Amino acid sequence: MKYRYPALAAASALALGVTLGTSVPATAGGPTGPSRSASGPEFDRSVVTTGLNDPYELLWGPDGHLWSTEKSGLKVTRIDPETGEKTTALDLTAVAHHTEGGQDGVLGLAFQQADTGWGDGDHRGGGGHGDGETYVYVSYTYMTDTPAEVTGETRRLKIVRYTLDCDDHTLHSPEEVLTGLPSSTDHQSARLRTGEDGKLYYTVGDQGANQLANFCNPNWAQRLPTQDEVDRQAWYGPYQGKILRINPDGSVPDDNPAIEGVRSHVISYGHRNSQGLDFAPNGTLYQADQGPKTDDEVNIISPGNNYGWPYVAGRRDDKAYTYANWSASAPTPCRDLTYDDIDVPPSVPQQKETDWNGAFVPPISTLGTTVDNGFDFRDPKCAEGGLYFICYPTVAPSSLTYYAKDGVRGWKDSLLITTLKDGSVYRLKVGADGDAVGEAERLWTSQNRYRATALSPDGRTVYVATDSAGLVRDVNTGAPTAELENPGAILAFSLRR
Repeated sequence: MKYRYPALAAASALALGVTLGTSVPATAGGPTGPSRSASGPEFDRSVVTTGLNDPYELLWGPDGHLWSTEKSGLKVTRIDPETGEKTTALDLTAVAHHTEGGQDGVLGLAFQQADTGWGDGDHRGGGGHGDGETYVYVSYTYMTDTPAEVTGETRRLKIVRYTLDCDDHTLHSPEEVLTGLPSSTDHQSARLRTGEDGKLYYTVGDQGANQLANFCNPNWAQRLPTQDEVDRQAWYGPYQGKILRINPDGSVPDDNPAIEGVRSHVISYGHRNSQGLDFAPNGTLYQADQGPKTDDEVNIISPGNNYGWPYVAGRRDDKAYTYANWSASAPTPCRDLTYDDIDVPPSVPQQKETDWNGAFVPPISTLGTTVDNGFDFRDPKCAEGGLYFICYPTVAPSSLTYYAKDGVRGWKDSLLITTLKDGSVYRLKVGADGDAVGEAERLWTSQNRYRATALSPDGRTVYVATDSAGLVRDVNTGAPTAELENPGAILAFSLRR
């Protein structure tokens, strides 16, 4: 059985040693020049603009320009796709917060037309707008003086609605939609979409709990809100590792699922780091989730369902993943331990995927990143500095765009998925039932961290945003490198005529 959000349907809506699909990877060619996707079409690659500070979201706006949030730049930027000229639509440096090297900052972005309620058709490459006002929703991290219970975290996140000035293309008249949402320096997720039902959809990551600097924080991706928390608007703990559905005024939609008897903004749970989210024209909601050491995921989201994390990564197959709950270490408390993602001390409880018998929805694809038990996660290429995670058999999907155009032959009804660790764009075909057809095809690769995509209205150009900094696999050796070919840029892959 496949899943769609019923309100939408009614509205009309390689890691090293691991192969993704059967296609031959294609390199990007160079700063400019021809590039061939693995399926045959040739594309010209060009650099639209540079100098962006960690572009996070990238949308095709109603004005025929590209719009991007800048995570560390703390602003929303408008970009001419022809000239690369940049203008600031919104400066949030006075109110937003970013930690150097962290995943917090200015993140989600979505358009909505006031008279129709619909705006993210533009995300897929243009779309009609009525004569009413255009609203622009932005999510960003801010600091508070109130430490969260258990974790002590003082970061929070808010979603704010702005009105677009169609004359000078700036954003004004901020109205807070939802405040006090989870935030930290890790696993923010932060994909923001508008649905044909006029609702907002927002992904919240597990905040990096149970790993790295946050390894003593409990993972709350399975923790559901209580009625008391909903009444008190206490979102920080129970909204971690969730996908939210929100009325434009911030209230809880009446037709959201009552999960274990409580109706909240939560429509699905058990997610790790959902940096990909997009709708198909028929209302099917697709999500891409980053796996731990294995099992990146592509899911179809349906209301009220559990997607397994942290008890299950990918499918419940007991392959190369065991849930180690560092926060529950005993008798040695977690704070006295040193985190190690491979060698887990005996005081940390562990359980296999099949030790948990809860109901959950398996992914439609793991992007070829599932490996068998016995896989050696200590690749010598990544030994220096202990950066083994760069060589893990995951690609870190960072965005997902539904391709519904006729611009490129054979691409209609595909998911375009960017990745961070191997600097690639993949294409995953989906069938009439919404399920994946075959394996993901690797289109373009360069020594960059690809963060997000937008499409031209005709679907013949794919725009790709790149991170300003971070680690990626060297395209020649596969070893970790911080040398990026196009840091903080927008690239264009245009179909050759």
